[in-house]
Amino acid sequence: MQPGDLERPIIGIPAGQWATAENVVRQGIPREYVRALEAAGAVPVIIPVPEQPQLAFSYLKGLDGLLLAGGGDVDPARFGEEPLPQLRKVDPERDAMEIALTEKALEMDLPVLGICRGIQVLNVAAGGTLYQDLPSQVPHVLQHDQNAPRWYPCHEVRLEPDSMVAGILQTDTLRVNSFHHQAVRVVAPPFRVAAKAKDSVIESIESRDHTFVIGVQWHPECMVERYPVQRLIFGAFAKAARARRASREHRAPAATATRG
Repeated sequence: MQPGDLERPIIGIPAGQWATAENVVRQGIPREYVRALEAAGAVPVIIPVPEQPQLAFSYLKGLDGLLLAGGGDVDPARFGEEPLPQLRKVDPERDAMEIALTEKALEMDLPVLGICRGIQVLNVAAGGTLYQDLPSQVPHVLQHDQNAPRWYPCHEVRLEPDSMVAGILQTDTLRVNSFHHQAVRVVAPPFRVAAKAKDSVIESIESRDHTFVIGVQWHPECMVERYPVQRLIFGAFAKAARARRASREHRAPAATATRG
């Protein structure tokens, strides 16, 4: 153990799940999230998908932040719509867990970073809606599910100059990668739009009512090696989580003394 390891913030990442050819259900996350968080000075912890979503709440007690990762489509029933023909595979168990965790994390003012599917879960958990399928629902839409390497920045986003995201990245324009066909439609009340693509598709949201709650539609974890500016997102997230950890540790002795 190195000096300072105990002070590293602990970030929970809800797992995805899939069935193998042998019909064995596996759970996990892409290692790019782990690498990006470790490089930012955080300790990533995978949260498995439980059969009872409320069991995941036990993880939140020991976390300093929550990262909502990419994955499949969010079930439109979660935002009051019937499925369109273009809807892809949904995972009701993962939806239930992530939405329940997100609602509780927002209530706790836990630092949250949502990536791709994660920004969508964040918005739905707070009461917003999604486009189920951009190509069929948005006229003149750009290609948002790129045919290029995952690290490659395929289109531009424009950041609101006064947004937290623009402050973190120190720019008002940025080229990003893109792997989605769902997107934020009606923004939930706690959030504001922080960035859009040139076709007006929402690329980032952030909370006005929480210390650090940000969602981005692109995958910065796939870009950090070639485009260091993307590391700033994870650095800011880890910093917020570290402050949360320090605050929690500062309160713990006082609570112990009170019980005594």
